[in-house]
Amino acid sequence: MSEAKVIVDKLWNYCNILRDDGLSYGDYLEQLTYLLFLKMAEEQRELGGDRIVPGGYDWPSLLDLKGEALEAHYIAILNELGRSDDLLGVVFRKAQNRIQDPAKLERLIKDLIGNENWMHLDADVKGDAYEGLLERNAADTKSGAGQYFTPRPLISAMVDVMQPGPDVAICDPACGTGGFFLAAFDYIVRHYPNLDRDQKRHLRSGAFTGWEIVDNTARLCAMNLLLHGIESPDSDSPINVDDALRAHPGVRFDMVLTNPPFGKKSSITIVNGEGKAERQSLTVVREDFWASTSNKQLNFVQHVTTLLKVDGRAAVVVPDNVLFEGGAGETIRRRLLADCDVHTLLRLPTGIFYAQGVKANVLFFDRKPGSDVPWTRELWVYDLRTNQHFTLKTNPLTRADLDDFVECYKPARRHERVETERFRRFTWDELVARDKASLDIFWLRDESLEDSDNLPPPGVIAAEIVEDLEAALTEFAALAESLQGIGVETEEESG
Repeated sequence: MSEAKVIVDKLWNYCNILRDDGLSYGDYLEQLTYLLFLKMAEEQRELGGDRIVPGGYDWPSLLDLKGEALEAHYIAILNELGRSDDLLGVVFRKAQNRIQDPAKLERLIKDLIGNENWMHLDADVKGDAYEGLLERNAADTKSGAGQYFTPRPLISAMVDVMQPGPDVAICDPACGTGGFFLAAFDYIVRHYPNLDRDQKRHLRSGAFTGWEIVDNTARLCAMNLLLHGIESPDSDSPINVDDALRAHPGVRFDMVLTNPPFGKKSSITIVNGEGKAERQSLTVVREDFWASTSNKQLNFVQHVTTLLKVDGRAAVVVPDNVLFEGGAGETIRRRLLADCDVHTLLRLPTGIFYAQGVKANVLFFDRKPGSDVPWTRELWVYDLRTNQHFTLKTNPLTRADLDDFVECYKPARRHERVETERFRRFTWDELVARDKASLDIFWLRDESLEDSDNLPPPGVIAAEIVEDLEAALTEFAALAESLQGIGVETEEESG
C-alpha cells in the first residue's frame, strides 16, 4: 500500500467518527485543510522559513489548550486569518469551525495532524493524499462536490495532447479543486527535467491563474496547490474567488484548460412581491462577447476565447447543448469556427462524471488574428461515446481508454492525421452547411440497438436511461422558461 494511501485511510477513517456529530465529508475536508495549513506553516518556520501565520494564531498556540478553550481559540484563528489578502486569506476565507465536540477537535489536532511531519513528506505523497481525499469527497453524491471534480484520466489526456511548456501562462476560469493545474505542472516537470532558475520560479509561482466562485472549493484548490509544491502560503493568490464571467480580467493567457460548471443557466434567487423566493435568469452582457445569453456554458466558451492571446490554445469541456443549441448558440458556433481554428472535438462517453445526466465533449481550438477568411479549415471528431459503457464504480474510465484518442490527435503533427473508425474529418463547408452549424456529429452505428445479445449490464442500461431522462428534463425546463418569456412579451405587446 502506498504511503499516500495509508495517510488517506487514516484521515478518512476518522471522518466516520465525526459523521456521528453530523459532519459531512466536505465539512471534514474543510477542517483538515485549515489544520494542515497551520501545521505546514509551522514546520516551514522551524526549517528557517518566514513566519506566515501571526504569532498567537499559529499551530503551537493550539497545542496546550483543551475543551472549550481550544474550541474558542480555534474559532478565533479562523476569523483572524481569513482577513489576509494572500493565499493564506483564500484558504481561510469565511472559515468556520464545524467540529462541535472539542475532544474530537483535540484528537484531530494532536494525533492525526500533529503526529505527521508534513514538510518532510515528498510533494507527490502529500499531494496524492490530498487528491485522494478530494476524490472520496467527490464520490459522496449527497454533497454535490462531484461537480467540481473532473475525472483525472480525462484531465491527463487533455494535458498530454495540449503539451504545455515551461514558459506558458495557463488559466482555468472554473478551476474547481485545481486538477488541470496539477496535471499541467506534472507534465512540465516530467518533460522538461532541466529547467533553468527562472523557469522553475515561474512554474512554482506565476504559471497558473484560476477563478472559482465557491469559497470552499477555492480553499481546497489553494491547499491542493500548496501540497503539490506550487505557490507558497505568503504568495499572492493565483486563485481569484469571484465569478469569472463578470468581466474580462485584463490579462490574456497562452493556454486555457477548463471544465466549466455543468449548470446550464446563470441565475439568482430573489424574493418576489408575495414574499416567495424565485429564480431569475441572468443574461451576461459583455461587449467582448459575440452574443448575449443566460446559458452559462455558452458564456464560458465566449469567455475562454477572450482569455487567449493570439495563437493561444484552449481545451474546454462542454455539454452537448453547446454543440447544437439554436439562437445565441448558433451565433457563437459560427463565430467560433470563423475566428478560431476549431480543430478537434472529443465526444465523451456517459457515466464518467460524478454529476449525473451529463453528456459532454472536449472542444479544442486555437485563437487566431483577424482574417477575411474562416480559420477553421477542418474539424476532426473522435467518438469515444458510441458503444462505450463506463460507470464510476464497476467500469471507471482509465487513462488507457484515452490512449487511442491521444495517438490519433498527433499533438505535434496534426497535419499527419488519418481517419479511423472513431476519428473523422469534417470540412468548413460541411460544418456550416449543417442545420444551425451543429457540431453534434456522429456516424457510428449503435450496436446495442440492433443486437440484444450485445447489451451492456442492466445496471449500465439503467444508469444511461437515468442520464438521458435527466438531460431531457433539463432541456424541457429550459424550453418552458423560454416559452414563459415569450408569453410575457406577447401580453405586453397586446396591452
